[in-house]
Amino acid sequence: MSAQPEITQRDLRNKSKEIMDAVEHGQSFTVTRDGHQIGELIPLRRRRRFVNRDDFVAMSRNAPVVDLETFRRDQDAAADHEAGDPYDR
Repeated sequence: MSAQPEITQRDLRNKSKEIMDAVEHGQSFTVTRDGHQIGELIPLRRRRRFVNRDDFVAMSRNAPVVDLETFRRDQDAAADHEAGDPYDR
């Protein structure tokens, strides 16, 4: 059983505006033909919007402090130093 509403191919054709409006607002559908599920109609993920400086500062207010020396040591420990320069050919 599908967790999202099923619509027939005919409904998709005849009610496309209403269905597309619902998809635009986040609704997903399973499309059927002759009683068999044949596909899904799902909304695309929205791109992230730009966050202005004031919003970023407000969101970051409770972020933990990062010690740069510890961060660099962690990065060096995780880096593959044997890989060499990928641009050295």
